[in-house]
Amino acid sequence: MTADTITAADTRINARWLIPVEPFGVVLEHQAVILQGSRIVAVVPQADADQVFRTRETLNLDQHVVLPGLINLHGHTAMSLFRGMADDLPLMTWLNDHIWPAEGKFVSEQFVLDGTRLAMAEMLRTGTTTFSDMYFFPEVTAQAAHDAGMRAQVCFPLMDMPTVWGSGPDEYLRKGADLIAHWQQDTFIMPAIGPHAPYTVSDQPLRAAVELSHQTGAAIQIHLHETAFEVEEALKASGQRPIARMADLGILGSNSQYVHMTQISDSDLAHLTHAGGHVVHCPESNLKLASGLCPVQKLIDSDINVSIGTDGAASNNDLDLFGELKTAAMLAKVVAGDASALSAHKALEMATLNGARALGREQELGSLVAGKLADLIAVDLSDPYLQPVYDPASHLVYSNHGRAVSHSWIHGVPQLQDGRLTRIDVPDLMLRVRDWQKQILS
Repeated sequence: MTADTITAADTRINARWLIPVEPFGVVLEHQAVILQGSRIVAVVPQADADQVFRTRETLNLDQHVVLPGLINLHGHTAMSLFRGMADDLPLMTWLNDHIWPAEGKFVSEQFVLDGTRLAMAEMLRTGTTTFSDMYFFPEVTAQAAHDAGMRAQVCFPLMDMPTVWGSGPDEYLRKGADLIAHWQQDTFIMPAIGPHAPYTVSDQPLRAAVELSHQTGAAIQIHLHETAFEVEEALKASGQRPIARMADLGILGSNSQYVHMTQISDSDLAHLTHAGGHVVHCPESNLKLASGLCPVQKLIDSDINVSIGTDGAASNNDLDLFGELKTAAMLAKVVAGDASALSAHKALEMATLNGARALGREQELGSLVAGKLADLIAVDLSDPYLQPVYDPASHLVYSNHGRAVSHSWIHGVPQLQDGRLTRIDVPDLMLRVRDWQKQILS
């Protein structure tokens, strides 16, 4: 071996186990992940890495499993400041009598900034490296995520009624177009269009959203078929199921994301398979609000891409995506009547590569492959509640919770080191959160 055969790189991560996601269903042992700048240079056995690479930093994670960073594809991040405020209520009561009045009173740019930072701290601590947000003051959320070095799809809100962010659809669309123009070329921030739901957005703004998507390439994310009540009311009002109306208006398509989808008939499934697009499953929020059960395995069997999200902490009440995976896998088996439905590896794919596909970034994110962006996490399996280890993938879905995440990198930059956040000032953040708590309680 000569100096000419040695490749210099920044970081070497020696993993006891590695789940690359691509190829599917594989668990590798004693692997080295080599990072150079923002990219993964190689994933090779440690013995081979000894012969080929010299790095400035080597991290030995000999009791850990390394995998791609998780992608939380739906949430309302600033609503973390409303965590636990109005529990044990039906969706429409929760919204009409509690959440919407509280938003009208408290939501501001500073509320969104502090709430987003709180949510990012929780997500980073539990393994999420990319999140999607749909909330007011999206320009604040985008800047906060960018400043923290976290990837985010930021969906500007669109609805018929006035809110703290605007007077109505025309203003939302104008501000949203500015948001897209500002962030469209950024590698961290993915601006998107967020019509709230079929029952809060009329036809003309929805058509305008489709036109804006076609002009800019921005994705559309919409709450759709969240409850049986939503579908029943639409049928009474128009004789159409909401998804059929969305199809007529052009909302359905390969660049669209449909959140919840707990009510799916054969005709709904036909619309999805014909138009394309991506379902975002939010099992714990759906359970807590008694909204319904998404037939995940049926969607997968129909070749529909299913990703996963936590929804907001006000209706979950946490943003731990590993917990969400366990709930999703358990529910999928009951709904399908099949204990083999939504395997551990398939659940992990939902939270990684499938999320990247929904974002249109599967060539860069979602798996540990040479050339992709260096977004990855390490989970410590040494704790007694995770012993013995027969199958790391099974542990991550059925035994783990996100607090076992010890390290994470986004764009090759450490975000979590031995469980400590590197880019968020937690003591200062907690002071701000307590101030908000006092205001809201008063």
